[in-house]
Amino acid sequence: MPQTWSTELWLPRPASDLFAFLSDVSHLDSLTPPWLKISIRTPQPIVMGPGTLIDYDLRLRGFPLRWRTEITGWEPPYYFAERQVHGPFASYVQEHRFIARDGGTLVRDRLEYQVLGGALIGRLFVMPVLSRIFSFRAACLEELFAFRTVSSGERA
Repeated sequence: MPQTWSTELWLPRPASDLFAFLSDVSHLDSLTPPWLKISIRTPQPIVMGPGTLIDYDLRLRGFPLRWRTEITGWEPPYYFAERQVHGPFASYVQEHRFIARDGGTLVRDRLEYQVLGGALIGRLFVMPVLSRIFSFRAACLEELFAFRTVSSGERA
């Protein structure tokens, strides 16, 4: 049975800015905790769109993992989705939505996944890792985008 994970983060920037940043694979390293040691094997720049395949290497608790995802949905600047073609999950689909709200954008991610070993393994091991990964990403995005620059160069 699939498990789900979702997260939301509001940022005071237009959806087009956030979509462009988050759909650019070259930013993934800066948004991923260093302990995952992620590297993108696919030559860059990567032209994103339906059917794009992206290969990654990462390490989780010292174990090397190879991961391949495919872009399955592409609706700039509001939505993109990816699914695991090969990797550590039995199945994995992630949707990224960018919703204009309150003068900024609500960035919403939803994952639906299955892990080898079942729901108990997912709850005990995968959910805490996802929580750490998305907390790290939220902190990075807030640092990058939560402040707007005023003409004096000070952050407001």
